[in-house]
Amino acid sequence: MGKQFENGDFRFVLGIEDTFVPQARFGERPLDEYELTQHYAQWQSDLELARSVGASAIRYGLPWYRLNPEPGVFAWNWADRVVDKLVELGLEVIVDLVHYGTPTWMDNSFLNRDYSRRVAEYAYALAERYGDRITAWTPLNEPQVNAIYCGETGKWPPYFRGDDGYLQVIAALCQGIVLTQQAVLAARPRNSSFVHVEAMFRYAKPNDYRSDRAALLDLRRFLALDLVTGRVGDEYELLPYLQQYGMRDTDLEWFQGHNVQPDVIGINHYPGWGTEIYSQENGVETCNVRNDWTDGLEDLVETFAARYEAPILLSETSVVGTPQDRVSWLEASVDSLVRMRQRGVSVIGYTWWPLFDLVEWDYREALTPVDRHLAAMGLYSLVPDDVGGFERRATMAADRYRNLASTHGPRR
Repeated sequence: MGKQFENGDFRFVLGIEDTFVPQARFGERPLDEYELTQHYAQWQSDLELARSVGASAIRYGLPWYRLNPEPGVFAWNWADRVVDKLVELGLEVIVDLVHYGTPTWMDNSFLNRDYSRRVAEYAYALAERYGDRITAWTPLNEPQVNAIYCGETGKWPPYFRGDDGYLQVIAALCQGIVLTQQAVLAARPRNSSFVHVEAMFRYAKPNDYRSDRAALLDLRRFLALDLVTGRVGDEYELLPYLQQYGMRDTDLEWFQGHNVQPDVIGINHYPGWGTEIYSQENGVETCNVRNDWTDGLEDLVETFAARYEAPILLSETSVVGTPQDRVSWLEASVDSLVRMRQRGVSVIGYTWWPLFDLVEWDYREALTPVDRHLAAMGLYSLVPDDVGGFERRATMAADRYRNLASTHGPRR
């Protein structure tokens, strides 16, 4: 395990939503959460909020498309000041290197023929500049959601669709993850740690109904982690699917020869849309979402801890709803993880995501103002002021997070 995570502390972590999809077709708007929530203007006070509410660590994204505005050109001024502030506050940082988007100059986004080389170049530059002060890295957030939105449903660049598109994108993402981790290690061979973060879904079916779709998705949720860790071989259960939709033997051989291992597996889990239930009604397959509360969370932690034999960080969780709804989930989910630690499950931390409300992704295809698209998920609410700004207003969930961090988190 990377040295940063060798102690037995239970970290209380916060995140600031950092989706960056700067490309926009006709009828779309760029999606930069830092700009929309005015974090670029309020970043100093936002980071101070994270520390004041009791967090000992933060998952923090750096906007690739802004830091790397042209091929081979880097703009460090803003990031330099942010890193200085993070160090000043004493926050343990897990850098989110890629959170869905690529620079605008990269034609075809993740399917650009130079994508993996360029993302590794970016990672090397960041690690070389900041790796003496920041040592934990997430190469790419949620490869599953990324591949679905970019390759299967055609929502985000490069707008591919279907299983063929999904597999093309996930292969490119995973090659980028491998080369990113290798690049960071080349720049900073000592003390670098890696948290591989994946969106966590569960799939279920009532009674004896067999859903081919649910069975495929249940296996597919492991695919990205299995590729980067070199687990996809001749006996792999999804191999026929991979071959049917164009993944070549040479692609799979590359991953077996170039695999990397995470120090920590990050689980992003939201109970409100965590379990999909497939059933058949009047001859038509339907899918509904069920909230399995902490049972779903515990199942995912145990499943991924056993499969990858790595410590688990709950790297994103929250609920959309009232402040009391958020407090209820905060208390229940923290208690669940604390009890799992007592049973010997290696859970190293808990991340409430986001620190303050985020902008829902449907903003990208809408025409309405940004304040119509706020998701009430934060410890702090975003409240519009009289001049177009967003005030960060504490909810009761902020006080409860602080209390839980004081009770269960590492001693300062």
